[in-house]
Order: sequence, then C-alpha cells, then structure tokens
Amino acid sequence: MTTREGPRPYWNPYVAGALLGVVLFAAFFLTGTGLGASGGMARILAAGEDVVAPRHVDQVAVLSDMAGGDTNPLDHWIVPLTLGTLLGGLVSALYHGRARVETQKGPRISVRTRWAFAVAGGVFMGFGARMARGCTSGQALSGGAVLSVGSWAFMFAVFAGGYALAWSVRKLWT
Repeated sequence: MTTREGPRPYWNPYVAGALLGVVLFAAFFLTGTGLGASGGMARILAAGEDVVAPRHVDQVAVLSDMAGGDTNPLDHWIVPLTLGTLLGGLVSALYHGRARVETQKGPRISVRTRWAFAVAGGVFMGFGARMARGCTSGQALSGGAVLSVGSWAFMFAVFAGGYALAWSVRKLWT
C-alpha cells in the first residue's frame, strides 16, 4: 500500500534495531543459537545439488554432512528462518509500495557493469561465508550479542574494508 504522496516512510532505525535485538534474544532463548543467513542458503543449495548430482554430494564432506545419504538438508530450523526472511521482506516491500525492479547505480557506470560488480561481490561474499563457516550477519548479530572478541574484531575489519573499497570506487557513484 502506498499513500498519495508515494511509498510509506521507513521505520525509525532505532526502533527497528531494538526489535531486531528482541528477535535475536528470542532466537537464543528458544533455539539456543543466534541468527544468520548463509546456513539456510547453503542447505537450500545443497538440496538442489543433491537432486542434480547426488554422488558428488555424498563425496564432498561439507555437503554430505548436510545432504548425504538419507539426510534431508531442508529439515533444519534455519531453512524456514531463511525463507521467512525472504518472504517477509517481499511482503513488507509490497505492503509499503516499495517493490519494483530497478538498478541503483551512479551516472558513471552502466547497468551491465553494476550487475557484474553485484554478482562478483555476491560470489566473493558467499565463498567467504562458506570458508568462514558463517556469514557476516551471523558474525555481527550473534557473535556481537554474546560479546565475542573475534566477532567485534571481524566487524571492525569489515567496516574498515568497506570504507576503503568505497573510497576506491566512489567515482562510479558521483
């Protein structure tokens, strides 16, 4: 739904952050573990790969732990959490009049180049998340919430790296 003036305004970020904290606390309280996204996506992709190449899945240790033999990779609490996150984002965007296909980019970069950078960045982040056995959201939210020194050091490094990279490609956006 949109108002006559356009899409509804975003939530106050402090309220949204506080509610995210409540959700994180509930996750720790109810499941004994925190939040993250890469585990759910890894299980969904492992299920797809198990359909296409089941022998390969049985031979690769990380995949066989999730989907080898008679194991159903989708039978894990993080899969509905991941799908619910995607569905909730879509419902919210539709409800608030923000769902549309667009490519946000600066004037000095083509749509094709912007998509190439986005795909390359996603591939690097996905590969890094699997190598690190977790994603930045799980590291920042769950690790930071339990005051893990490694999580805090990691997040400072992520922000420093992000600012350094943003500075080097800033001309593409202005």
